[in-house]
Amino acid sequence: MFDDKKIEDIKASVDQWEKNKVEKALAKFPERKEAFVTGSNIEVKRLYTPADIEALDYNEDLGLPGEYPFTRGVQPTMYRGRLWTMRQYAGFATAEESNQRYKYLLEQGQTGLSVAFDLPTQIGYDSDHGLSEGEVGKVGVAIDSLRDMELLFDGIPLDKVSTSMTINAPASVLLAMYIAVAEKQGVSKDKLRGTIQNDILKEYIARGTYIFPPEPSMRLITNIFEYCSKEVPKWNTISISGYHIREAGSTAAQEVAFTLADGIAYVDAAIKAGLDVDDFAPRLSFFFNAHNDLLEEVAKFRAARRIWAKIMKERFKAKSEKSMMLKFHTQTAGSTLTAQQPDNNIIRVTIQTLAAILGGTQSLHTNSKDEALALPTEESVRIALRTQQIVAYESGVTETIDPLAGSYYVESLTSKIEEEAYNYIERIDELGGAPRAIAKGYIQKEIQNSAYKYQMEVESQERIVVGVNKFHIDETDKKDLLKVDPAVEKLQREKLEALRSERNNEEVETTLKVLKEKAETEENLMPFILDAVKAYATLGEICGVLREVFGEYEQSVIL
Repeated sequence: MFDDKKIEDIKASVDQWEKNKVEKALAKFPERKEAFVTGSNIEVKRLYTPADIEALDYNEDLGLPGEYPFTRGVQPTMYRGRLWTMRQYAGFATAEESNQRYKYLLEQGQTGLSVAFDLPTQIGYDSDHGLSEGEVGKVGVAIDSLRDMELLFDGIPLDKVSTSMTINAPASVLLAMYIAVAEKQGVSKDKLRGTIQNDILKEYIARGTYIFPPEPSMRLITNIFEYCSKEVPKWNTISISGYHIREAGSTAAQEVAFTLADGIAYVDAAIKAGLDVDDFAPRLSFFFNAHNDLLEEVAKFRAARRIWAKIMKERFKAKSEKSMMLKFHTQTAGSTLTAQQPDNNIIRVTIQTLAAILGGTQSLHTNSKDEALALPTEESVRIALRTQQIVAYESGVTETIDPLAGSYYVESLTSKIEEEAYNYIERIDELGGAPRAIAKGYIQKEIQNSAYKYQMEVESQERIVVGVNKFHIDETDKKDLLKVDPAVEKLQREKLEALRSERNNEEVETTLKVLKEKAETEENLMPFILDAVKAYATLGEICGVLREVFGEYEQSVIL
């Protein structure tokens, strides 16, 4: 991108500058520390010049927005045409209470819904199961049946909103419930817009809400790909998640590498199931974390787009440009929020919001200041939403596309993250792909090592966390925190008891019997799950049938 002679002149100028200026400055004012690094421990040089990006080819490495390799964004006009979807992740207690929170957020200017489910729902148990005790409605909303789903979206027209559901192992069941609710509203499947997370590999890596072993889990995922490509064409069938990988302690490059390695595994599985790459790949989406190191995060998002475009074009021979686009949702980093001085979290979230937007996200959730202590109150979630709105309408960063492009530092860092991520992907390929790398514990151990290093840096004060290991204040107990009423569990049990007495239990048994029979074949299970849902079979009953056929996954301990 630069003339060789000019590059040599720049290098010579930098040498002279270091001798004539920097050495004198250092003698008077030594630098604050011996080594400067990013949040992921990538070395940060004192100065970046065109010499640091001399190998960069504009057309091959950057291109134009909306064109391969999509480094500069997946849409030709980005936020000049349309802002990202402001999608606040929410859900707690009962469907009725969560419905009120969704309506409140929509009134405040949220532009998409994002559903948080409680732990029993995430692992396929009804609220009256013994293992659900003490967890009902705590970290998300309790959904036991289609009846709960009807209440969750009561008064919310599903043809007018886009809905994201953070659900993985039982994703097929919750998607079926959503489709059934829409039909009851008179909305056909082909009108529905939204996303299910549906990413089981990262559950084995970092999060832990799995049910079935990998092989049947991958089958359910490809069943959803196939079903939605024909029946729910506007639906994003998976959100391949790096968020939880980063929350577990990975570096930025590891987050990109392990997420895209999972993506490769899903594409491989779908192709092996007989699907054409260009039939399902345009509906793949991704989910990334936005951390505190502003410029590293911007570089991370740009590198991820470039890598995925190359993987889809060169490895999978995708022909449609839509198959090569890495479209992603971002959530600010929960692991960076502190219980100490929680108001400081507003500033952290603002930096992370800027990182996501400067990096070109399509959708964004901003965490609330009190989430290190409890589920957010209405006031704190409103501040989190206003953070997005102020950046959108007042900061000016949305007025031009990819405003940090051409920065010698950002472009150099983008290439560095790309290089590190490719090295990890190549190693995972050598191990036989992401599922085998997970089974061998390789990915988990890499994350554990990074998390341990970070924690040691915090404890030694090599890395400062304001209010935690420096700049302390005396604090009183936090007040006005949201608390979920323990009576929620009793209420859900009563609702289940009423449901089982009122529904057609013979029809339920028939649909569950058919589902079990079909699970023992190679047929696509989505139509049969939908039949069971419409008969008001519960989540636990449906997952119980699949457990009988598929078994349950048991995690190996990786040290």
